[in-house]
Amino acid sequence: MSKIDQQLFTVHEHALEKEFELCPVCGSELSVKHSKHGSFVGCNNYPTCDYTRPLVQHESIETQVISGSQCPQCGHELAVKSGRFGIFIGCTNYPECTHIEKHDHSSEVEKITCPQCSKGHLESRTSRYGKTFFACSAYPKCKFIVNYPPYNESCPECGFGILVERKGAAGSRLECPQKSCNYKRAL
Repeated sequence: MSKIDQQLFTVHEHALEKEFELCPVCGSELSVKHSKHGSFVGCNNYPTCDYTRPLVQHESIETQVISGSQCPQCGHELAVKSGRFGIFIGCTNYPECTHIEKHDHSSEVEKITCPQCSKGHLESRTSRYGKTFFACSAYPKCKFIVNYPPYNESCPECGFGILVERKGAAGSRLECPQKSCNYKRAL
């Protein structure tokens, strides 16, 4: 233990901190910068030069027009596009028309009526952090939301309209999403 080389622990720079590449805008050195949105490569001459680029270049697909398709809102053609949430189908007249085709997984799953408003149905959504949750389709008017997959069965204790499926160390179980109710049952 006494023969540990202490110089290994005193190095302050990370191996990727220096890129040793020159900025294409001003010619200054580039280095890895860190922000709350992640790491990126930026110019060392920052206030004067604001050149940045992603640290990892993601492969993005080129927009491919779907021939014979028509946007239901404006009549232009639809195209397969790549966005921050993955691949989607959208209108080619984008800034003026914001039509997007939803990939509907719920066609094979039965629609569960919202227990709060009884007008909409629960549909799967994804948060900006990638978590899946289930919200009412009549969103601005009804703000009902559950974080676990809903089950179309009313609670036998309190009579609430749905149960949710939760997975734990003991296996899957159904439970009431109401905080005041403690109903739980093994699935």
